[in-house]
Amino acid sequence: MARRGKKPKGRPISGWVIFDKPKGMGSTEAVSKIKWLYFAQKAGHAGTLDPLASGMLPIALGDATKTVPFVMDGQKTYRFTVSWGAETTTDDTEGPVVNASDRRPSRADIEALLPNYTGEISQVPPAFSAIKIEGERAYDLARAGETVEIAARTVTVHRLAIVEMPDASITTFEAECGKGTYVRAIARDLGRDLGCFGHITELRRVRVGSFDEDDMVTLDELMDAAEEGLEELTPEAAEAGARARITDFTALDEIVLDAATALSDLYEVALTDDQAGRVLSGNPVLLRGRDAPAFCDEAYATGQGRLVAIGSIDQGSFHPKRVFGGRG
Repeated sequence: MARRGKKPKGRPISGWVIFDKPKGMGSTEAVSKIKWLYFAQKAGHAGTLDPLASGMLPIALGDATKTVPFVMDGQKTYRFTVSWGAETTTDDTEGPVVNASDRRPSRADIEALLPNYTGEISQVPPAFSAIKIEGERAYDLARAGETVEIAARTVTVHRLAIVEMPDASITTFEAECGKGTYVRAIARDLGRDLGCFGHITELRRVRVGSFDEDDMVTLDELMDAAEEGLEELTPEAAEAGARARITDFTALDEIVLDAATALSDLYEVALTDDQAGRVLSGNPVLLRGRDAPAFCDEAYATGQGRLVAIGSIDQGSFHPKRVFGGRG
């Protein structure tokens, strides 16, 4: 006798919460918090953000998790502050100092080196990073006292500029970079090249892919929205110590961005209701209109403003590869 699959626990909500992660909170902890608040069936983030860093952590709910790879591959923007005069084991404030110098760079000294850190550059990730070495995280090995050797890798830095330099010991930068770039390594290597050493004291991510600062929502804002939907306890229940549950998710759901917002760099195919039905069944549909492309490696289809599928266009027909059935 065939066993029936378990019904997923939670709400089948689909979309993105662009969380402004506070400093000190881990990425996994943040995902768990958002999943709990929304009582979502599933959730995942688009790129780990260090606990000591703050800022944008895009969190996908439900079917939107299928769009996570498109966000992770997107360009990211970081603002980070470097303290000159000391290099640490972790390249931030968490580790002990391993190299120190009384020398301090001028703005001109720093700006003269910035071209060396833009474009495709070779970079050795920090020993305290999430990179896996023979199945183990580098930071776990480093914390255990083992010598961590990570091979250099090629990353892309689209832009690196000084935001402010209040004194000779402190410089704040903004970097626009591709996947896999470690700005802690940029701070470390700049310090070495300048002959003064350096480490990051503040790090904030302000953009990921198509999401920008205006999309971010803080934990306080989420908690306020959740409070609007709390059930009203009877005096007896409150006196007995019962905890109110969220029964109305209206305010929380208004914060969620449609899954399609993660795909703004792709070609959009607008479907009729009939076409959407065919695509949801896994069938291709012929595109009409003189502006419709005949071929496209990656495109997404929407129906009534909602994401229906991700696929490709071949000989004027849209072929679905990933279908989205979740509803907010």
